[in-house]
Amino acid sequence: MADPLGLINGAGGTGPAGGVNPHMPVTPRAPEKPGSDNGVSFKDVLIKNIEQVSKLQQDAEKAIEDLYTGRRDDIDGVMIAKQKADMAFQMLLQVRNKMVDAYEEIRQMRV
Repeated sequence: MADPLGLINGAGGTGPAGGVNPHMPVTPRAPEKPGSDNGVSFKDVLIKNIEQVSKLQQDAEKAIEDLYTGRRDDIDGVMIAKQKADMAFQMLLQVRNKMVDAYEEIRQMRV
């Protein structure tokens, strides 16, 4: 069985057979500080995804334009490009809605 909290195999103090010692308190790990260099920030991921959605929309518009002007004749490819752009935009819109809901919930908290 996996130990998602890291408490079984010696992370929180060792006892017999490498388990947790019940007489020794477990010290929790400090939470990660925002802006620490341990990974990519949420802002960076969000900006990257917005840029990807924008590129998909531009590609779909170019494909439609090419179809109208006759430089392209595969309607299937144009429809797929348009659907990809639409789905990516809908997903981005849902992320925005969830963020607004979370902000509203935090704003209504009493301190």
